[in-house]
Amino acid sequence: MLFHASIPAHHPEHVARVIAELWGGFHAPFPSFPDSWMAIAGDNRGSIIETYPNDRVLRPGGEQGSFVPEPGTASRYSAFHIAIASKLSPEEVLAIGEREGWRAVRCTRGRDFFDVIELWIENVLLIEVLTEEMQKQYLAFATPANFRAFAAAAAEASAAQV
Repeated sequence: MLFHASIPAHHPEHVARVIAELWGGFHAPFPSFPDSWMAIAGDNRGSIIETYPNDRVLRPGGEQGSFVPEPGTASRYSAFHIAIASKLSPEEVLAIGEREGWRAVRCTRGRDFFDVIELWIENVLLIEVLTEEMQKQYLAFATPANFRAFAAAAAEASAAQV
């Protein structure tokens, strides 16, 4: 189970505010790191997305095992993405993307496995937003049996290429 994640943002407070809006939660400063914010879902799992200035990186800390934020080089895109649940309708999520000037588009994953709304935070970072209807599709697809079958098919395809 995922409890929290951190993402880079050009405008951490603004991004935290928008993510909190998607969740129906609230946003607040993240006191552990300067200029960082949290989008807090307000659910019973303690779900949080921390938003850090995009020119910071995390590196391993000292003997205590803690990580340390430090200045770094901002990257335009990455392989990172996250999927989140929202109680908003697809139209409301798309309207948020329109309001923010961020790419927002409804997509189907796989062979009609489930739908998501790709919301590109600051037009750089992908968050897949799943409305209540989409969450039902995802949960019907995302079973251990389906993932095992999915992995087995991928292994067979890989072996056939050798």
